[in-house]
Amino acid sequence: MTDLSHQITELGASLFRRRLTHGRTGNLSARTGDGFLITSTGGSLGAAGELALVDLQGRHLHGPRPSKEAFLHAALYRARPDAGAVVHLHSTHAVAVSCHDGLDPDDVLPPLTAYYAMRVGRLPLLPYHAPGDPALGPIAEQAARTAHALLLANHGPIAAGASLAAAADTIEELEETARLWLLLRDRPTRPLTPDQVRSLS
Repeated sequence: MTDLSHQITELGASLFRRRLTHGRTGNLSARTGDGFLITSTGGSLGAAGELALVDLQGRHLHGPRPSKEAFLHAALYRARPDAGAVVHLHSTHAVAVSCHDGLDPDDVLPPLTAYYAMRVGRLPLLPYHAPGDPALGPIAEQAARTAHALLLANHGPIAAGASLAAAADTIEELEETARLWLLLRDRPTRPLTPDQVRSLS
């Protein structure tokens, strides 16, 4: 197993153990050459096996059948040439937020903490598509040009980062902020001001 493959399987196991994903949901990838390695379809991140190699157009090149959402990973890599990894989960609190009515599709969650502002920033909500529907690809690619984390309606979050660790940090911060937002939903909150957010950069 290559070092990159090992990093993907280790991260998947860690996310699964900490219940940030469940069953056979979620998928991870890391850029390599002109394509990316991605977890296979129908597998659990808790016991990830051999990885698939996919090109930046979403074509399967080698290995087991890739996740049916490989096209989403390809879309984020095309939109963000600096991205070295993509993490997509069905984490409970982020999914719960994605099911709410009346969300701002341009920016779902407020900057409740400095870490959310730094690691996630703006979070667009993409319209619902059935899992594996390639029609979501162009929408995700367009949105990812200006935001490295996206929330898929009634589905879950996806995030790109310079490395697997960076992408995981982003999606974990998103999940924790989703949990905070749900806990505080009926209470007055004091998000960071635009000046406070700007001071973090």
